Amino acid sequence: MNEHVQEWRSKVAQSCRILAMEGLVEGILGHVSVRMNDQEMLIRCRGEQETGVRYTMSDAIRLVDFDGKGNDLIGRYEVPKELPIHGEIYKSRPEVGCVIHAHPPSALICGISELAFKPIFGAFNIPAMRMALRGIPVYPRSVLVTRPDLAAPMIEIMGDEHICLMKGHGITVTGKTLEEATIRALNFNILAEVTLETAKLGKGASSIPPEDIEELPDLGSTFNDIWAWRHYIKKLEKDDRLLAISDY
Repeated sequence: MNEHVQEWRSKVAQSCRILAMEGLVEGILGHVSVRMNDQEMLIRCRGEQETGVRYTMSDAIRLVDFDGKGNDLIGRYEVPKELPIHGEIYKSRPEVGCVIHAHPPSALICGISELAFKPIFGAFNIPAMRMALRGIPVYPRSVLVTRPDLAAPMIEIMGDEHICLMKGHGITVTGKTLEEATIRALNFNILAEVTLETAKLGKGASSIPPEDIEELPDLGSTFNDIWAWRHYIKKLEKDDRLLAISDY
């Protein structure tokens, strides 16, 4: 069990560092969790040696129940203030295996400006295009989600979708696996960046035609998640070496 938990601590830490490396989180804000069973999760916490999400080590990933309690905190770690985002999603959506909360600047600006996410590109990034097709739920409040009663309306708005844009705040992303949720967050960031850059041109961008959408295949989870995850892991390893980070 300890070996299994340690392996997951390392993967959650890697996800945190990847999200920071790619600009979705900055400073000490943002967190990733994975469901361990029907009552507990591993989640990125803050400890005495906190230095920021980009420098997350596996020892910052602690095992707690869905209400944020557990002996693994050992008096030295604090769960995120917005732990209810994670815990309440796990309670209400048993299919979810990973929850990410991040603050990508482009998504923030798109939300504040009420820019519509449209399928304005195709083969460039098929998963991101399909996100635009499905639509992105928007939680209209800019509050810190510190209580279950604040998480409940966000979860209701999110429904069965995997992404929620939190206006004036950030994003919450879910996945069956950590790899899926991480890559999903990165792809949504690309959608937000392209949407924002297009808006800056001052011209409306048209959605791609239905016949082009029909030609775009489902490349499957191996292509979209596993291989993409491996790519970012290799990129992270190189970047970590440059920053003298070692947690392998």
